[in-house]
Amino acid sequence: MKNNKVVLIVFFYIVFVPNLMGQSKPNIVLLFVDDWGWSDIGFRNDKFFTPNINQLKKDGMEFTRAYIPTPTCSPSRASLLTGKEAIRLEMPRHIEQVNPDGSNDEKYGYWKNDPANMPSINWLPLEEVTYAEVLKKQGYFNMFIGKWHLGHEPYYPIHQGFDEMFGTGNWGHPKSYYPDFFKDNLLEDYSEKYLTDILTDKAVNFISDYNREGPFMMSLWYYNVHSPHVGRKDLVEKYLEKGYDKKEAIYAAMVTSMDESVGRVRAALKDKGINDNTIVLLISDQGGFFSNAPLSGGKIGGNTLGEGGSRVPFLVYYPGVTRAGSVSSTPIQTIDVFPTLAEIASNKAFKSKEIQGVSLLPELKGTKLKPRNLFFYRSYEDQYAAIISGEWKLIKYRSGKYELFNVVQDVSEKNNLTGKDLSIEKKLKRKIKKWEKRAVPVYE
Repeated sequence: MKNNKVVLIVFFYIVFVPNLMGQSKPNIVLLFVDDWGWSDIGFRNDKFFTPNINQLKKDGMEFTRAYIPTPTCSPSRASLLTGKEAIRLEMPRHIEQVNPDGSNDEKYGYWKNDPANMPSINWLPLEEVTYAEVLKKQGYFNMFIGKWHLGHEPYYPIHQGFDEMFGTGNWGHPKSYYPDFFKDNLLEDYSEKYLTDILTDKAVNFISDYNREGPFMMSLWYYNVHSPHVGRKDLVEKYLEKGYDKKEAIYAAMVTSMDESVGRVRAALKDKGINDNTIVLLISDQGGFFSNAPLSGGKIGGNTLGEGGSRVPFLVYYPGVTRAGSVSSTPIQTIDVFPTLAEIASNKAFKSKEIQGVSLLPELKGTKLKPRNLFFYRSYEDQYAAIISGEWKLIKYRSGKYELFNVVQDVSEKNNLTGKDLSIEKKLKRKIKKWEKRAVPVYE
């Protein structure tokens, strides 16, 4: 009888106490940076001072080959939210703000210089399922802070599964990182404060004041480090004193202000006593605006499907799951975030034929994912599609040109191996052609 009581007490503490304390499911913090290059980070490039991000890498896990399916502002956000390749959402390009308030009433937009003359949808349709909607069903409170760029007011975060939002408007980037920030006076009550600090203050206060029984998921999507390049004044001065030229000092200051934000958010979790039950993800939405060396290409310049345009920083800290300082070189994409969060929240695999992403939990736990092909689509230029299969990458151009690289042995993509009679070239050409027929919309 006594043994039965002990078993019941242990069962109660294992099953019921965590629920009462709101600890049965981990909180989740997703930090999403704009235009932050793979190389723009202290542990890879000593031009940048990022002690807090360096510490996150030491504490958690880094995916060194993380990619964006469509490395462009709006499409990258749509893929992150839905687990889908953006081209399947009819969103190959960024959403243009054509009205004085930054909205766009036309469902589709056209880019006059786009070689494909392809329409691109101007909002994320409400019928699409977001990670916020999936987590909401699992008892999560969803907070959204910062840049949206997935449609105007009828398509805002609060209509896509988020319970609350802050600092969100119609614009893809601010006028400046000091007031006045936006053309529609968004955040007009803040005087002389740096935009990234304002968003971080809100994130810290949200964490500190959170008192609901269930877990939370906080999405902090920075406007930083997108242009206009305006660094926080005190940080710019520090870099100028170190001998940086003005352009370098401004951008380095922007990266450091974002790093400080990461540190403040993590400190708030510790102060709240929930650090050991909170997952932190830090990701960028596409390659950097400046040099991404040793990677080739970047946000602009016609080679955005190069490693410098499509490969991004991707760090995950999952207490009790990720091993400190661990590294994964498995190719992944940001479409994998959706099913990963869904599985964490529900404690069971998320199964849907509608998404292309896969859960990263095996990798987070130290087991390799099954090999798969990753696909890419880009509008605006001649270069438009790509496939990654293990070490190999094939890039396709509308003009008929192909490029083939072993991006593990040739990370800078200097040695184009097309025409070398390699069997992998024929194989990848067949696969990308088949994917295009399946994924890319055809318009009459």
